[in-house]
Amino acid sequence: MKAVLFEQFGQPPRVQNVPDPTPAPDGVVIKVEATGLCRSDWHGWMGHDPDVVLPHVPGHELAGTVLATGRQVTRWKKGDRVTVPFVGGCGHCHECNSGNHQVCEQQFQPGFTAWGSFAEYVAVDYADTNLVALPEELDFATAASLGCRFVTSFRAIVDQGRVKPGEWVAVHGCGGVGLSAIMIASAMGANVIAIDLTDEKLAFAREMGAVATVNARDSADVIGTVNEITEGGAHMSMDALGSPATCYNSIANLRRRGRHVQVGLMVGDHARAIVPMAQVIAHELEIYGSHGMQAFRYQDMMAMIRTGKLAPQKLVGKHLSLDEAPAALMAMDRFEGLGISVVTRFSS
Repeated sequence: MKAVLFEQFGQPPRVQNVPDPTPAPDGVVIKVEATGLCRSDWHGWMGHDPDVVLPHVPGHELAGTVLATGRQVTRWKKGDRVTVPFVGGCGHCHECNSGNHQVCEQQFQPGFTAWGSFAEYVAVDYADTNLVALPEELDFATAASLGCRFVTSFRAIVDQGRVKPGEWVAVHGCGGVGLSAIMIASAMGANVIAIDLTDEKLAFAREMGAVATVNARDSADVIGTVNEITEGGAHMSMDALGSPATCYNSIANLRRRGRHVQVGLMVGDHARAIVPMAQVIAHELEIYGSHGMQAFRYQDMMAMIRTGKLAPQKLVGKHLSLDEAPAALMAMDRFEGLGISVVTRFSS
């Protein structure tokens, strides 16, 4: 099969012919119809993820059809249209038994713990636990865009952030994660403030439901501006980028007993952030992480998509070929363009 492969961290990946995958006894092989480009893939390529073993094929946001199944798989058959969370739970550890597959002790992550979906085919383990059936009306590009950024934002806003109608929500960073969070929080009835560095992305954030925007490049006091707009601070705030500045601002712009959710990865040069702990204590703030979403939680999200309350197709940006993926991957740190780029063409 054709796949994007890199043999050294930080060195240009290339499209190469590599052996076709075979399914594990509890796994499947999926014919990839679409796969999203995510900054997490860039982090993996740069060597920021200890799970990545060289040589490596990245890609973790995917949708396609089942091509082959392992002998232990009972719920899926060849031809089924499926997607999968970027974190796959084993289904039998303590965390999985408690319903928290997203922090499974033996998790499977295509594109990180195993070769990923920047390829014609990808093997996915723990299929009966993790695969999600796709309705016929949901196209593959939109389905692939759900796999990391959208579902992580859904769980961050709904489950971790516990957003309620009428609350103020601040979203720091208007990339794929941030725009997804803005759409979801707005659908939940919240008033969303979008914070970013470019007017173009902030204008798009308003299209996704933001009621106010802050250009952090122009504002000398992001925290004060959020406090002024909300008359006391955000009830819930998310760092959707992952930097010491956005993490600090997201915590510090909360009102008393507010809730911060960290979604943007804090790795590499950004691994350590200053936390205003005196404010956390005095105002009884809550700080959460959010790492993907369990397959069984897709049902509620899919219902909101089916009824039109959520429209993730609006977040899909460029459609790329597999041959264009290496250059697009290397450019992820420049935060260019709007929405989520998706590879949808796999043959020359």
